[in-house]
Amino acid sequence: MAGTVKIFDTTLRDGTQGEGVSLSVEDKLKIAQKLDALGVSYIEGGWPGSNNKDIEFFMRVKELKLSHAKITAFGSTRRKETLAENDPNLNRILEVGVQAAAIFGKSWDFQVHTAIQTTLEENLAMIYDSVRFLKQNGLEVIYDAEHFFDGYKSNPEYALATIKKAEEAGADWIALCDTNGGTLPHEISAIVTKVTSSISCPIGIHAHNDCELGVANSLAAVMAGARQVQGTINGYGERCGNANLVSVIPNLQLKLKYDVISAEQLASLSTVARYVSEIANMHMPVNQPYVGSAAFAHKGGIHVSAILRDSSTYEHIKPELVGNKQRVLVSELAGQSNLVFKTQELGLDFDTNNQQTKQLIEQIKEMEHQGYQFEGADATLELLIRDAYGKLEEVFTLDSFKIMVAKSADQPVLSEAIVKVNVHGKTIYNAAEGNGPVNALDNALRKCLVEYYPDINNMHLSDYKVRVLDEKDTTAAKVRVLIESTDFNSTWSTVGVSENIIEASWHALVDSIRYALLGMTRVADKPEESRERLGLVNH
Repeated sequence: MAGTVKIFDTTLRDGTQGEGVSLSVEDKLKIAQKLDALGVSYIEGGWPGSNNKDIEFFMRVKELKLSHAKITAFGSTRRKETLAENDPNLNRILEVGVQAAAIFGKSWDFQVHTAIQTTLEENLAMIYDSVRFLKQNGLEVIYDAEHFFDGYKSNPEYALATIKKAEEAGADWIALCDTNGGTLPHEISAIVTKVTSSISCPIGIHAHNDCELGVANSLAAVMAGARQVQGTINGYGERCGNANLVSVIPNLQLKLKYDVISAEQLASLSTVARYVSEIANMHMPVNQPYVGSAAFAHKGGIHVSAILRDSSTYEHIKPELVGNKQRVLVSELAGQSNLVFKTQELGLDFDTNNQQTKQLIEQIKEMEHQGYQFEGADATLELLIRDAYGKLEEVFTLDSFKIMVAKSADQPVLSEAIVKVNVHGKTIYNAAEGNGPVNALDNALRKCLVEYYPDINNMHLSDYKVRVLDEKDTTAAKVRVLIESTDFNSTWSTVGVSENIIEASWHALVDSIRYALLGMTRVADKPEESRERLGLVNH
């Protein structure tokens, strides 16, 4: 190994400054547990001096049995011309009872004069006093040198003087911050090299992604001597975000051979990334490196033919190392190799002379002609293949469904669905409301199935897209509906096509649930026990 690098996660603080990201206290507690299990060294929970929600988090996080991470509070240096002992923000950090504190101060002379409007000498005193005060009270202190790289390029002597003051006061770490995200990797490397030769305190890097270099700058800093990386899961953060730890961690561990987390923890990386995206209600890009659903997806027939021989022909790592999986997309661009791969993946014997195989190929071609698209609906494709080879149990069949949509003056639209299905020979009939007809159908169908498959409550629809296939037909045009579903551990997509948007949605919805049920255990023969467990019966 090249050495050890500590991970400082600020998803719960800096990540929540990103547009569209808002986490409740419950959300933050759930994510903190996932981060601890992932093996990060520090979890920055928030700024207790800024809002009551963060104070509540710090109080309640003590109830969690974290095994690895140190809960860290964020704050600023003392106010100008005051005593650290009297500073309310610093005292609030002590009051919440954390193990470590990350406090930021100014490194750029421009910021000292313009932002906090004080002298360079007073700024140095603010840094020293604040670090000293927290150290005297028994905390581990990470000093975040805000705007350090811009400050160094403007006035290197003063920028270095600020971090030397933090070191003199006893800081355990000094994190160099590219706060505006405008520094390039070669600049990061040169400046970190200079800093590590100027002070003995261990160095960290806090990079922002405004030039899409957050990950690259973090790696450059580590190779120049930094031993702590600050960032967020999925790169959440203000403006263009922070360095994405989901890419930083495997790059450090798999590419640069640093000791970061265990191999078992690394294998949970995809699950953690998807979990956090769900809790934050942020759609995770399919092409996100390492953990995206398309990160190891192959479409071209030549590529698939090659990976059937050796996956390293078109994959830079084994996807299982980060908890992801290889996927092969079937489309009009795909060759026969794609279907070979998919059937082998399912343990089926693909033989072009087999009648089942011939029928499957023709069925896929015909469905694509009708408007189906399987490259974005891998779950629907798997169901087709399993059905063609007689490997799919028909869990339920539709008898009928009805949808009622009502609108009264000054009242929101009300949608209600009535679904009648046959489940293992029994007719089940249920009704449910929803915030739209598709949601109502989803709710009603789940009510029909939950007695037999209680775990269906663990899955939900995470995305819904409609594409008009032939615009010239206007309102009578055929539409394609893509539904993405998740159960926190995995994500899958299904497709439906029809001239009727409700029918297309129904097909995609049914496939989503059929796919989910493949991995669920049926409560066989005794649905009343399931009803009791779910609280659906009266005593």
